[in-house]
Amino acid sequence: MSQPAAARYAAADWGTSSFRIWLIGETGEALGERRSAEGMTTAAKTGFSAVLETHLEAMGASATLPVVICGMAGARQGWVEAGYLDTPAALSDIVRHAVVVPDERRDIRILPGLAQRDAVRPDVMRGEETQLLGSVGALSGTRLVCMPGTHSKWVRVTDGKVERFSTFMSGELFDVVSRQSILSHAVADAGAFDGTHPAFVAAVAEAMANPAMATNLLFTVRSGQLLHGHGATEAKARLSGLMIGLEIAGATTMTADAQTPVSLVASGPLAGLYTQALTAAGLQSELVDADEAVRDGLAAAAKALWPA
Repeated sequence: MSQPAAARYAAADWGTSSFRIWLIGETGEALGERRSAEGMTTAAKTGFSAVLETHLEAMGASATLPVVICGMAGARQGWVEAGYLDTPAALSDIVRHAVVVPDERRDIRILPGLAQRDAVRPDVMRGEETQLLGSVGALSGTRLVCMPGTHSKWVRVTDGKVERFSTFMSGELFDVVSRQSILSHAVADAGAFDGTHPAFVAAVAEAMANPAMATNLLFTVRSGQLLHGHGATEAKARLSGLMIGLEIAGATTMTADAQTPVSLVASGPLAGLYTQALTAAGLQSELVDADEAVRDGLAAAAKALWPA
C-alpha cells in the first residue's frame, strides 16, 4: 500500500448492511480500501465512531484526516441525520448541505439524500445521490439513470439537476417471489444464467409489451414448467426477465423520447442482466461502474469541502 501520509481524505459509503471506505491521495488515487458487513444496522449497536476509527487506524490514517460519508449513516436511525434535499435539486447542492458530525476529533461530513415530496408518488434515496454526482453530475443534456439493486432507482437528470425519480422494488420482490411463493418450486435448484439466456430476453420483451398482465405473466413461470417442461434455470431466467422488464416499462414513462440515453450505474451480475434487458427494450445505454461512481461522487464532494 502507498504511504498513508499521502492521504488527503477518507471516503466512506455506509449502507444498511455494508461498509466501504477508501483512503484517497493528493491526486485522487485510492491508497487503501476496506470493506465489511458493519453497515448501519450493526454500527448503530456497536457505535459509528468506533467502527470508522477501527478501519481508519487499520489503514494507517492520521488522527486528523477528514472523512466524507454517504449512505445510511445519515439516516434518521443512523449516526447523524443528514436530511433530504427536495427535488428538483442540483446535484452540486448536495455538498453544500453536508452535515458535520459533532464532538469528533477529525472533520467528518455526511452527505444528505434526495426526497420527492409528490403527494401521489413520494420517494426517497440515500447514497444513490452520490453515485449520480459521480456519474452524471457534470454532464449536459437529459438522460435517464438506472441504478439496479434490491430497490432499483431510475432518475431523470437534466444538466446536473435531478428532476424526478422512481424506486422499484424489483430485487426484493424477486427474492420474495422466488423464495416464498408457489414459484419457489419452479426455480428450485436453478443454475447460473446471464442476460443472453433466451428465456430472459423473451420475458423482458413480454413484460414491456404487457405490463398490465404482470401477475398473469408471473404465473406462467410455473405453468410453463408444468405443461411444457421448462427447466429450473429457464424458469428463473424468465422470472428475472419479467421483473426487470416490468421495471423498465414503468421507468421509461419518465421520458417521452425513446432516444433518451440511459446511464446504467451497476456492477457484477446485475450489470450484465440490465445491459441485455435495456438492449432487448430497444434503449441505448452506457455502463458506469457503480463502485467508481460512488468514489467519484465522494471525490467531487471532498474537493468542494476541502479545496487544495
